[in-house]
Amino acid sequence: MKTLENKTALVTGGSRGIGAAIVKRLVSEGAVVAFTYVSGKTDADALVQEIAATGGKAIAIQADSADAAAITAAITATAAALGSIDILVNNAGIGTFKPFADITIEEYDKLMNINVRGLFVATQASLKYMGHGGRIINIGSTNSDRMPFAGGSIYAASKAAVQGFTTALSRDLGPLGITVNNLQPGPVHTDLNPKDGPFAEVLIPQISLGRYGTTDEVASFVAYLAGPEAAYITGASLNIDGGFKG
Repeated sequence: MKTLENKTALVTGGSRGIGAAIVKRLVSEGAVVAFTYVSGKTDADALVQEIAATGGKAIAIQADSADAAAITAAITATAAALGSIDILVNNAGIGTFKPFADITIEEYDKLMNINVRGLFVATQASLKYMGHGGRIINIGSTNSDRMPFAGGSIYAASKAAVQGFTTALSRDLGPLGITVNNLQPGPVHTDLNPKDGPFAEVLIPQISLGRYGTTDEVASFVAYLAGPEAAYITGASLNIDGGFKG
């Protein structure tokens, strides 16, 4: 029996990169998965078709994590389609990296609305459909406490908020039998931060293993935290960073 057989999951920001790898891994472990996307309908549809071709099931729902009403509607639609939400993966996020003096209030608001408020909204809305044994997994960042270059102040602030939120929320959800954890990737090879891109020259020397991580490696950790063997892990911020010094 697969570790997530008969489980349902929602992954925010799941149409590409780390999110898409998480969706595919959860499906491979037996879960039925819904995922949100903002504007990449082509990528989202392709992912649904890829999963269907392997015998799995995924549902794509358009929703901007900056829009609280849209996220709440996506949660409701997921529960209606799947019957429950056993696993919530708060993956949606953006990064703004520029000199502090040049950051606009609009950029600050957008980043915080997606990285922090959207995570709060999705978590609170999902709890109505999540029972004992539920799993909430937040995708944070090692930048919550390590920033290797200038220009990342508000991104680091948002991920530090996720870290603190996770620790405190575990107190609220423990009595309900629901775990909540914060997975903090270091440098991972994606379209937005490729292993041979402009940041790699700075980052790779600071990684003990001397390489970027892969999206599949992050997804495997998510699958573990979503599974039965992680039932006694909660309130934790867990790094998957190749020994990133930052």
